[in-house]
Amino acid sequence: MLDRLLTTLKARFGTAPVLKEAPRGVEVLADMANRRVVRRYADKPLDPALLETLCAVALSAPSKSDLQQADIVVVTDKGQREKLEALIPENPWAKAGPALLVFCGNNRRHRLLFEWRGRPFVNDYLDPFFNAAVDAGIVLATFVAAADRVGLGTCPISQIRNHAAQVSDVLGLPQHVFPVAGLGVGWPSFEGVLTPRLGLDVSIHRDRYDETGLREKVAAYDLRRNETQPYKTQRFVDKFGDDAAYGWSEDKARQYSVQERADFGAFVRAKGFKLD
Repeated sequence: MLDRLLTTLKARFGTAPVLKEAPRGVEVLADMANRRVVRRYADKPLDPALLETLCAVALSAPSKSDLQQADIVVVTDKGQREKLEALIPENPWAKAGPALLVFCGNNRRHRLLFEWRGRPFVNDYLDPFFNAAVDAGIVLATFVAAADRVGLGTCPISQIRNHAAQVSDVLGLPQHVFPVAGLGVGWPSFEGVLTPRLGLDVSIHRDRYDETGLREKVAAYDLRRNETQPYKTQRFVDKFGDDAAYGWSEDKARQYSVQERADFGAFVRAKGFKLD
Protein backbone atom coordinates (compact mmCIF):
# COMPACT_ATOMS: atom_id res chain seq x y z
CA MET A 1 0.00 0.00 0.00
CA LEU A 2 2.97 2.32 0.55
CA ASP A 3 3.93 1.77 -3.08
CA ARG A 4 0.43 2.79 -4.15
CA LEU A 5 0.63 5.99 -2.12
CA LEU A 6 4.04 6.97 -3.50
CA THR A 7 3.07 6.05 -7.07
CA THR A 8 -0.06 8.18 -6.81
CA LEU A 9 1.85 11.13 -5.37
CA LYS A 10 4.43 10.88 -8.15
CA ALA A 11 1.66 10.85 -10.75
CA ARG A 12 0.12 13.90 -9.09
CA PHE A 13 3.25 15.99 -8.41
CA GLY A 14 5.99 14.51 -10.59
CA THR A 15 7.90 13.46 -7.49
CA ALA A 16 7.07 11.81 -4.17
CA PRO A 17 8.50 12.13 -0.66
CA VAL A 18 11.21 9.61 0.23
CA LEU A 19 9.00 7.70 2.64
CA LYS A 20 10.61 4.45 3.78
CA GLU A 21 7.95 3.09 6.10
CA ALA A 22 4.19 2.97 5.67
CA PRO A 23 2.53 5.30 8.21
CA ARG A 24 -0.60 4.40 10.06
CA GLY A 25 -3.62 4.86 7.81
CA VAL A 26 -1.59 4.57 4.62
CA GLU A 27 -4.63 3.16 2.81
CA VAL A 28 -6.62 6.29 3.59
CA LEU A 29 -3.72 8.53 2.55
CA ALA A 30 -3.44 6.69 -0.76
CA ASP A 31 -7.15 7.13 -1.38
CA MET A 32 -6.97 10.82 -0.51
CA ALA A 33 -3.98 11.38 -2.79
CA ASN A 34 -5.90 9.65 -5.56
CA ARG A 35 -9.06 11.74 -5.21
CA ARG A 36 -10.67 12.94 -8.41
CA VAL A 37 -13.24 15.55 -9.33
CA VAL A 38 -16.38 13.83 -10.64
CA ARG A 39 -18.71 15.72 -12.97
CA ARG A 40 -20.76 12.78 -14.28
CA TYR A 41 -23.02 10.76 -12.05
CA ALA A 42 -24.97 7.51 -12.23
CA ASP A 43 -28.76 7.58 -12.21
CA LYS A 44 -28.94 6.42 -8.62
CA PRO A 45 -30.72 8.14 -5.72
CA LEU A 46 -28.84 9.48 -2.73
CA ASP A 47 -30.18 8.61 0.71
CA PRO A 48 -31.05 11.89 2.49
CA ALA A 49 -29.90 10.36 5.78
CA LEU A 50 -26.48 9.62 4.29
CA LEU A 51 -26.26 13.16 2.96
CA GLU A 52 -27.11 14.56 6.38
CA THR A 53 -24.54 12.24 7.97
CA LEU A 54 -21.84 13.55 5.63
CA CYS A 55 -22.85 17.11 6.51
CA ALA A 56 -22.53 16.25 10.19
CA VAL A 57 -19.07 14.75 9.62
CA ALA A 58 -18.03 17.84 7.65
CA LEU A 59 -19.27 20.17 10.37
CA SER A 60 -17.10 18.24 12.82
CA ALA A 61 -14.08 19.92 11.19
CA PRO A 62 -11.90 22.46 13.04
CA SER A 63 -13.51 25.87 13.54
CA LYS A 64 -11.85 29.20 14.29
CA SER A 65 -12.11 29.76 18.07
CA ASP A 66 -15.08 27.36 18.17
CA LEU A 67 -17.20 30.07 16.51
CA GLN A 68 -18.76 27.50 14.14
CA GLN A 69 -19.24 29.93 11.26
CA ALA A 70 -20.06 27.50 8.45
CA ASP A 71 -23.48 26.42 7.18
CA ILE A 72 -24.52 23.97 4.46
CA VAL A 73 -27.66 24.50 2.38
CA VAL A 74 -28.76 21.17 0.90
CA VAL A 75 -30.68 21.93 -2.29
CA THR A 76 -32.83 19.05 -3.51
CA ASP A 77 -36.10 20.84 -4.34
CA LYS A 78 -36.55 20.85 -8.11
CA GLY A 79 -37.62 24.49 -8.25
CA GLN A 80 -34.72 25.68 -6.13
CA ARG A 81 -32.27 23.61 -8.15
CA GLU A 82 -33.54 25.10 -11.40
CA LYS A 83 -33.13 28.65 -10.10
CA LEU A 84 -29.51 28.00 -9.15
CA GLU A 85 -28.73 26.02 -12.30
CA ALA A 86 -30.06 28.86 -14.44
CA LEU A 87 -27.42 31.14 -12.92
CA ILE A 88 -24.53 28.87 -13.91
CA PRO A 89 -25.39 27.37 -17.33
CA GLU A 90 -21.65 26.95 -18.04
CA ASN A 91 -21.60 24.28 -15.30
CA PRO A 92 -23.89 21.49 -16.59
CA TRP A 93 -22.56 19.17 -13.90
CA ALA A 94 -24.37 21.30 -11.33
CA LYS A 95 -27.59 19.64 -12.43
CA ALA A 96 -26.11 16.20 -13.08
CA GLY A 97 -26.12 14.85 -9.52
CA PRO A 98 -28.98 14.09 -7.16
CA ALA A 99 -27.90 16.79 -4.71
CA LEU A 100 -26.46 20.28 -4.90
CA LEU A 101 -24.97 21.76 -1.74
CA VAL A 102 -24.03 25.37 -1.07
CA PHE A 103 -21.45 26.01 1.62
CA CYS A 104 -21.83 29.35 3.36
CA GLY A 105 -19.85 31.51 5.73
CA ASN A 106 -22.00 32.61 8.66
CA ASN A 107 -20.93 35.48 10.90
CA ARG A 108 -24.55 36.23 11.78
CA ARG A 109 -24.84 33.88 14.75
CA HIS A 110 -21.73 35.35 16.34
CA ARG A 111 -23.12 38.87 16.05
CA LEU A 112 -26.49 37.80 17.43
CA LEU A 113 -24.77 36.70 20.65
CA PHE A 114 -23.72 40.32 21.17
CA GLU A 115 -27.20 41.60 20.33
CA TRP A 116 -28.82 39.20 22.77
CA ARG A 117 -26.44 40.30 25.51
CA GLY A 118 -26.60 44.02 24.74
CA ARG A 119 -22.91 44.33 23.98
CA PRO A 120 -21.19 46.19 21.13
CA PHE A 121 -19.60 44.13 18.34
CA VAL A 122 -16.16 45.73 18.45
CA ASN A 123 -14.42 43.50 15.89
CA ASP A 124 -16.35 44.79 12.89
CA TYR A 125 -13.69 44.72 10.16
CA LEU A 126 -12.20 42.25 7.65
CA ASP A 127 -11.39 39.47 10.10
CA PRO A 128 -14.99 38.31 10.79
CA PHE A 129 -15.60 37.85 7.05
CA PHE A 130 -12.29 36.07 6.58
CA ASN A 131 -12.85 33.73 9.54
CA ALA A 132 -16.29 32.71 8.29
CA ALA A 133 -15.03 32.15 4.75
CA VAL A 134 -12.16 29.98 5.98
CA ASP A 135 -14.50 27.96 8.22
CA ALA A 136 -16.76 27.31 5.23
CA GLY A 137 -13.78 26.24 3.11
CA ILE A 138 -12.59 23.80 5.78
CA VAL A 139 -16.07 22.28 6.06
CA LEU A 140 -16.30 21.97 2.27
CA ALA A 141 -12.96 20.15 2.09
CA THR A 142 -13.97 17.84 4.93
CA PHE A 143 -17.25 17.02 3.20
CA VAL A 144 -15.38 16.15 0.00
CA ALA A 145 -13.06 13.81 1.92
CA ALA A 146 -15.99 12.18 3.72
CA ALA A 147 -17.91 11.74 0.47
CA ASP A 148 -14.89 10.06 -1.09
CA ARG A 149 -14.75 7.58 1.77
CA VAL A 150 -18.31 6.34 1.10
CA GLY A 151 -17.84 6.16 -2.65
CA LEU A 152 -19.58 9.36 -3.71
CA GLY A 153 -18.24 11.74 -6.32
CA THR A 154 -18.12 15.51 -5.87
CA CYS A 155 -17.34 18.62 -7.87
CA PRO A 156 -16.87 22.01 -6.20
CA ILE A 157 -18.58 24.90 -7.99
CA SER A 158 -16.99 28.26 -7.23
CA GLN A 159 -18.95 29.91 -10.02
CA ILE A 160 -21.89 30.54 -7.71
CA ARG A 161 -19.87 33.52 -6.45
CA ASN A 162 -20.21 34.99 -9.93
CA HIS A 163 -23.84 35.55 -8.99
CA ALA A 164 -23.52 35.81 -5.22
CA ALA A 165 -26.42 38.26 -4.75
CA GLN A 166 -28.83 36.15 -6.78
CA VAL A 167 -27.73 32.95 -5.04
CA SER A 168 -28.20 34.69 -1.71
CA ASP A 169 -31.73 35.71 -2.70
CA VAL A 170 -32.65 32.21 -3.91
CA LEU A 171 -31.41 30.65 -0.67
CA GLY A 172 -32.79 33.40 1.56
CA LEU A 173 -29.43 34.17 3.16
CA PRO A 174 -29.70 36.94 5.77
CA GLN A 175 -27.15 39.65 6.57
CA HIS A 176 -23.65 38.39 7.38
CA VAL A 177 -24.30 35.02 5.68
CA PHE A 178 -22.77 34.52 2.24
CA PRO A 179 -22.19 31.70 -0.28
CA VAL A 180 -18.63 30.42 -0.60
CA ALA A 181 -18.99 27.52 -3.05
CA GLY A 182 -21.42 24.98 -4.36
CA LEU A 183 -20.81 21.24 -4.52
CA GLY A 184 -22.33 18.69 -6.87
CA VAL A 185 -22.76 15.30 -5.17
CA GLY A 186 -23.71 11.91 -6.59
CA TRP A 187 -22.67 8.35 -7.28
CA PRO A 188 -19.95 8.53 -9.94
CA SER A 189 -20.53 7.03 -13.37
CA PHE A 190 -16.77 6.86 -14.01
CA GLU A 191 -13.62 6.96 -11.92
CA GLY A 192 -12.78 10.56 -12.68
CA VAL A 193 -9.47 12.01 -13.81
CA LEU A 194 -6.39 12.51 -11.64
CA THR A 195 -5.26 16.09 -12.23
CA PRO A 196 -1.49 16.68 -12.00
CA ARG A 197 -0.51 19.44 -9.60
CA LEU A 198 2.39 21.86 -9.37
CA GLY A 199 5.55 20.22 -8.07
CA LEU A 200 6.01 19.87 -4.34
CA ASP A 201 9.09 22.11 -4.61
CA VAL A 202 6.77 24.94 -5.69
CA SER A 203 4.20 24.80 -2.92
CA ILE A 204 6.03 23.29 0.07
CA HIS A 205 8.48 25.70 1.74
CA ARG A 206 11.08 25.11 4.42
CA ASP A 207 11.20 27.68 7.21
CA ARG A 208 10.78 30.63 4.78
CA TYR A 209 8.83 31.29 1.60
CA ASP A 210 11.03 30.53 -1.41
CA GLU A 211 10.49 31.28 -5.13
CA THR A 212 13.89 30.13 -6.34
CA GLY A 213 13.59 28.88 -9.92
CA LEU A 214 9.83 29.35 -9.89
CA ARG A 215 9.46 30.28 -13.55
CA GLU A 216 11.43 27.22 -14.65
CA LYS A 217 9.47 24.97 -12.28
CA VAL A 218 6.14 26.23 -13.63
CA ALA A 219 7.38 25.68 -17.18
CA ALA A 220 8.36 22.11 -16.26
CA TYR A 221 4.89 21.60 -14.81
CA ASP A 222 3.33 22.84 -18.05
CA LEU A 223 5.27 20.18 -19.96
CA ARG A 224 4.49 17.41 -17.47
CA ARG A 225 0.81 18.24 -17.46
CA ASN A 226 0.64 18.36 -21.24
CA GLU A 227 2.12 14.87 -21.36
CA THR A 228 -0.65 13.41 -19.18
CA GLN A 229 -3.63 15.78 -19.35
CA PRO A 230 -3.37 18.28 -22.21
CA TYR A 231 -6.06 20.92 -22.57
CA LYS A 232 -8.67 20.00 -25.17
CA THR A 233 -9.46 23.63 -26.01
CA GLN A 234 -7.72 26.99 -25.65
CA ARG A 235 -9.37 30.03 -24.13
CA PHE A 236 -9.99 33.27 -26.04
CA VAL A 237 -8.26 32.19 -29.24
CA ASP A 238 -9.76 35.21 -31.01
CA LYS A 239 -7.85 37.46 -28.61
CA PHE A 240 -4.61 35.56 -27.98
CA GLY A 241 -4.34 33.17 -30.92
CA ASP A 242 -3.34 29.49 -30.88
CA ASP A 243 -0.44 28.48 -28.65
CA ALA A 244 1.33 25.27 -29.69
CA ALA A 245 2.75 24.93 -26.17
CA TYR A 246 -0.54 25.80 -24.45
CA GLY A 247 -0.32 24.66 -20.84
CA TRP A 248 -1.53 25.39 -17.34
CA SER A 249 0.22 28.74 -16.97
CA GLU A 250 -1.12 30.06 -20.27
CA ASP A 251 -4.61 28.77 -19.51
CA LYS A 252 -4.72 30.49 -16.13
CA ALA A 253 -3.30 33.72 -17.53
CA ARG A 254 -6.01 33.70 -20.20
CA GLN A 255 -8.76 32.70 -17.76
CA TYR A 256 -8.14 35.73 -15.58
CA SER A 257 -7.51 38.13 -18.44
CA VAL A 258 -11.20 39.05 -18.19
CA GLN A 259 -12.91 40.47 -15.13
CA GLU A 260 -14.68 38.00 -12.88
CA ARG A 261 -16.61 38.68 -9.68
CA ALA A 262 -15.69 42.34 -9.75
CA ASP A 263 -18.86 43.01 -7.77
CA PHE A 264 -18.20 40.45 -5.03
CA GLY A 265 -16.68 43.02 -2.67
CA ALA A 266 -19.76 45.20 -3.07
CA PHE A 267 -21.95 42.17 -2.36
CA VAL A 268 -20.02 41.34 0.81
CA ARG A 269 -20.30 44.94 2.00
CA ALA A 270 -24.02 44.91 1.25
CA LYS A 271 -24.22 41.85 3.48
CA GLY A 272 -23.03 44.05 6.34
CA PHE A 273 -19.31 43.33 6.43
CA LYS A 274 -16.73 46.09 6.80
CA LEU A 275 -13.64 44.98 4.91
CA ASP A 276 -11.19 47.46 6.46
